[in-house]
Amino acid sequence: MFHDRVATSVVQGSVAPNGIHELRATIGEAARGQNILQMTDRELRRIRGGRIAMVFQEPMSSLNPVYTIGEQIVEGVELHTPRRGRDAWDRAVEMLGRVGIPDPARRAREYPHRFSGGMRQRAMIAMALACEPVLLIADEPTTALDVTIQLQILELLRSLQSQTGLSLLLITHDLGVVSEIADEVYVMYAGRIVEHASTAAILAGPRHPYTQALLRCTPRLALRTDRLEVIPGSVPSRGRHPSGCRFHPRCWLTRERAADGTRERSEASGHGVLRRCVESFAGEASGTPAMREVAPEHFVACWEVD
Repeated sequence: MFHDRVATSVVQGSVAPNGIHELRATIGEAARGQNILQMTDRELRRIRGGRIAMVFQEPMSSLNPVYTIGEQIVEGVELHTPRRGRDAWDRAVEMLGRVGIPDPARRAREYPHRFSGGMRQRAMIAMALACEPVLLIADEPTTALDVTIQLQILELLRSLQSQTGLSLLLITHDLGVVSEIADEVYVMYAGRIVEHASTAAILAGPRHPYTQALLRCTPRLALRTDRLEVIPGSVPSRGRHPSGCRFHPRCWLTRERAADGTRERSEASGHGVLRRCVESFAGEASGTPAMREVAPEHFVACWEVD
């Protein structure tokens, strides 16, 4: 889920021009067009925490309990910018103030255990933005917070993105968060991108069976039901993915079309699905369906989507 084009290029770099999936990880302006997989450790250290920053989902385990909040922000500032000493400390205090922490000069000298969960996450955001990154990766930044604080953190990220012009790559399973903050969405299943479109297009008309199933599982106030819908089965273990489409053992669409008896089916997986969904695709290095455009700027990796 993205704000701006620099973040979008992170994922776009994972699909080669010929449609074959490969991990290229070329990150636009953030890495000045270089392939980060070919960088040395020294080169990577220059951009990690500098031009590319990250906010993790559990701030308490990400903050060092034996250093003050200010000291932890100063470390990154001195590593990635010319600021030193008092100048770096002033930058840390300034950033704590920008993310809404009251009395930042005093709080910068306190340890993480003195901060609430929401304040710790604000401190993590201050640390990430202190070096003025081009790209901010936020991995489930609201998961460990209550609903009220979640909204405050989302509003803070949206405000800072607007003020600084940085690109935001948001990793989340919460479709409510997606609808609030994302401009574009990449839906992933078992390590593969299965759908990509604008947020409005995804929410209004999802095309991939997995995306459709995710939205059906979302609670709705207007829908009265005794039980929420669930996706049968479970996500495959890493390294033990099924052949062909990785979603086929759980896919309602392939089972539905296999059941009508007009298409060649496969019982190899024990799920009674279409044979084409089980067999590896020779045109793809991964053997999975290729991303294709099914509507303007709307891409889906499914052989059965019209």
